[in-house]
Amino acid sequence: MGLLDQLAGQMLGGTTDSGANPMMGLVKALIENTEGGLPGLLSRLQGGGLGDQVASWLGQGQNEAVDADALSQAIGPDMLAQVASRFGLSAPEAANGLAGSLPQLVDMLSPNGQVQDNSALLQQGLSALGGLFGNR
Repeated sequence: MGLLDQLAGQMLGGTTDSGANPMMGLVKALIENTEGGLPGLLSRLQGGGLGDQVASWLGQGQNEAVDADALSQAIGPDMLAQVASRFGLSAPEAANGLAGSLPQLVDMLSPNGQVQDNSALLQQGLSALGGLFGNR
């Protein structure tokens, strides 16, 4: 998935596997490891009982918060642990970080309520979230 590699490299000044920014790397790896990319991840979350939260991230108005434990279950504890370990994070640390960042990311990448397959929009969303990941 070259686009995510390129965007992460621009934001982090290097590859995400270097450990420079584990949360950004985690988000990137989670999207890459989910069939269908970001839309596939959203579908997985909806199927895992987080439909109301995902709908709020896609819709207009306030983004509903998501519980880290519920997010972990919807993603799949095994997948989350596998991806988190690549960045030196525990599964609970990863789930907490994702719970804080996914609502904003999805909101930014879905201006019309649909996740767009638009590299410029993806770049803007990830760039805008750079501050969230910079303190990790």
